Amino acid sequence: MPFIDINCDMGESFGPWVMGNDRAILQHVTSANIACGFHAGDPDTMLETVRAAAAAGVAVGAHPGLPDLQGFGRRAMAMTPGEVYALIVYQVGAMLGVTRAVGVPLHHVKTHGALYNMTARDPALAQAVAQAVHDIDPKLMVYVANANMASAARAMGLRVAFEVYADRSYQDDGTLTPRSEPRAMIEDVAESIAQVKRMVTDGSVISLAGKTVPIAADTLCIHGDQPGAAVFAARIRAALDADGIGVRPV
Repeated sequence: MPFIDINCDMGESFGPWVMGNDRAILQHVTSANIACGFHAGDPDTMLETVRAAAAAGVAVGAHPGLPDLQGFGRRAMAMTPGEVYALIVYQVGAMLGVTRAVGVPLHHVKTHGALYNMTARDPALAQAVAQAVHDIDPKLMVYVANANMASAARAMGLRVAFEVYADRSYQDDGTLTPRSEPRAMIEDVAESIAQVKRMVTDGSVISLAGKTVPIAADTLCIHGDQPGAAVFAARIRAALDADGIGVRPV
């Protein structure tokens, strides 16, 4: 029986400002990527979200990003590999402390937004991320969606899980359609479900131009900041269950 992990970016509230409906989404996912306070989140939110994930039986991951609260970590920054190494150590180390305080293991690391994209363009930055994760705990898994990050993590002996997206469209080369372009986000739940089923069962995705693109699917991402994310998660989970596709952490 095929199976997939469903992950969601969450813990992105900050102070009195609330982002997403984490508690509702946690009922339908199997792993959570929790912001570590740089692109989103704060200590209170980190602790509260880890506790909520633990109560729901959801695997906890660290979601480090660039130090850019105003831009939500989606604006690229000029950073050296040494600077990227330090910010990963800082953020993942903080999340590791929170998970230990709550009494649950830290399961994985997934970089956020612009940092995620920067590793795709620069192998040295991917190497810095992998080195940082390895130096914190070589048993951690890394969620990846680009060749540089996958290669760097494997070279460090880290386990990797290949990530695909329920709510994003793809280009002919297998990359995501940039958010600045039309149809980058999939807002129709039925369209999203069809894409997910194809990725899980056939190992392929149809690009915006209509090309069939091979893709590896270990974990499926639903963006918690998208309007209606909880409904997306619930309906995708129900559709997978109905087709006999198992849902569990990687």
